[in-house]
Amino acid sequence: MRDLEQAGAGLEKLVAHSLERASPSASALLAWPVVCGSAVADRTRALDFQDGVLRVEVADAGWKSELQALAPRYLAAINRYTREPVQRIEFLMIRATPESINSHSSIRS
Repeated sequence: MRDLEQAGAGLEKLVAHSLERASPSASALLAWPVVCGSAVADRTRALDFQDGVLRVEVADAGWKSELQALAPRYLAAINRYTREPVQRIEFLMIRATPESINSHSSIRS
């Protein structure tokens, strides 16, 4: 178990170091999939980061609602990796397409 903890800490250090080398605006975009996890990253897209606001595209109102509820947790996590503090995450819905409707599933499932 200790080996796994050390590997996890080493991986986190490597990711943090890589994100430190990115530009301040890019570090928030690159950190989004790291902090939200693969299930959410597969269904969202970080669009831009300006004036402390990270804008993230989501497929529909269900995803938007669930992610807004988790935003404080994501903010705390993302600010461990970014060079410029993220003050807020804004979730924006894209226009619904058959593909986005079929790929929707609850985050908590």
